Amino acid sequence: MRQRQTSSRPRLFQALLDAIRLPDLRRRILFTIGILVAFRFVAHVPLPGVDPEALRQFFDSNAMMGMLDMFSGGAMRNFSVAAMGVYPYITASIIMMLLTPVIPKLQAIAEEGEAGRNRINQITHWLTIPMAGIASYGQLVLLQREGIVSSVHGLPLAAMIITMIAGTMFLVWLGELITEYGIGNGISIIIFGGIVARFSTLLGQGALAVSGGQTGGLVAYIIIALITIAVIVVFTEAHRRIPVQYARSTFRGGRMYKQAGSSHIPLRVNTAGMIPLIFAMSVVLFPGMIASYFAAPTGADPNLANSIMNVFDPRAPMPIGLVYWGLYFGLTIAFTFFYTMVVFQQQDLPGALQRQGGFIPGIRPGKRTEEYLNQVIKRITWAGALFLAVVAIIPFLARESTGVQVIQLSSMGLLIVVGVVLDTMKQMEAQLTMRRYEGFIK
Repeated sequence: MRQRQTSSRPRLFQALLDAIRLPDLRRRILFTIGILVAFRFVAHVPLPGVDPEALRQFFDSNAMMGMLDMFSGGAMRNFSVAAMGVYPYITASIIMMLLTPVIPKLQAIAEEGEAGRNRINQITHWLTIPMAGIASYGQLVLLQREGIVSSVHGLPLAAMIITMIAGTMFLVWLGELITEYGIGNGISIIIFGGIVARFSTLLGQGALAVSGGQTGGLVAYIIIALITIAVIVVFTEAHRRIPVQYARSTFRGGRMYKQAGSSHIPLRVNTAGMIPLIFAMSVVLFPGMIASYFAAPTGADPNLANSIMNVFDPRAPMPIGLVYWGLYFGLTIAFTFFYTMVVFQQQDLPGALQRQGGFIPGIRPGKRTEEYLNQVIKRITWAGALFLAVVAIIPFLARESTGVQVIQLSSMGLLIVVGVVLDTMKQMEAQLTMRRYEGFIK
């Protein structure tokens, strides 16, 4: 028997080298890179009638637009045909995920296996179109109000909205091509590519910090970022193993034999992923965004709307900034529990175990198993919720502890990048393991 040679190279680089040596995996990797190049090209095709300098200043002063720009990979800051990015699709997916356990018809469709999942995916695509249209119209109205986009009405306005909807659906299509013919989850890869493309901006901000005499603060900022990445990796991979026993009866030679097997259920500490951060940020930014429509113009006496904008501004100084970041911290914990329990109820693990003849040692099947699993998931979710809440306020902690104001560290961006890299490498290693096994048995 042949033994596979061990390598002293790190696991990540060894898996990448092995993947490049295999023609089919190499083709998948090159296909993924090609799709990302196409995405970046589309992100730089602008819509007409935009003042670039006014647009840049607006995004630098608006945190909500900055979050949406992250999902579009900079396309919104350029106001390109793909300005909405895949954000409407993500919103539609979240809506469908929350409505499925509530609406009996959707729940019945979801339980139809592969056909049901395809049907739910199709409904999500159709829901994305009006979501993208509403978001596009709101974006155009907001930019026209700020004097960034020349006023358009009627047919030109409809043409711009249709173009932006088409840009969103094109990016969703590119993501699905990556999922089918490339490596990794396509939508996540598209978001990942947009975030990584903005790293050059961080380098420029770092140069400004050095030129401003904040070298020590910049070093501390980098250390905080590296520690954050390490913690994200630990909590993304962390899970609690619940032992499971299976008792099966099989017929062999006209006789019935009892067979027993053991396995485990991996309950992830961070089941919710980045979704609670998105929910929480949307809520804390909403009051300031609404107040901006009623605020007094620059130079005039401030009114109540101006005060609300200052309170809900993520760049507000201490102690006003504590309101925004404290609310962000608390809402992240609340949404983590809410989203985790919704997902856990959809999985119906107790029912699946009972149907498969499995049971947890020492726990009766049925209601008692459900209570036990609910108790375990609530306990480990506290760790996941506190982790996400701390990650959410990392930009505030880094800014206050280092004094560096010019760099904008996106904890959500770090969470997405690390999660996508880990997920993609797992899929690549799974592909390599399958091919090594096939080569061994041949």
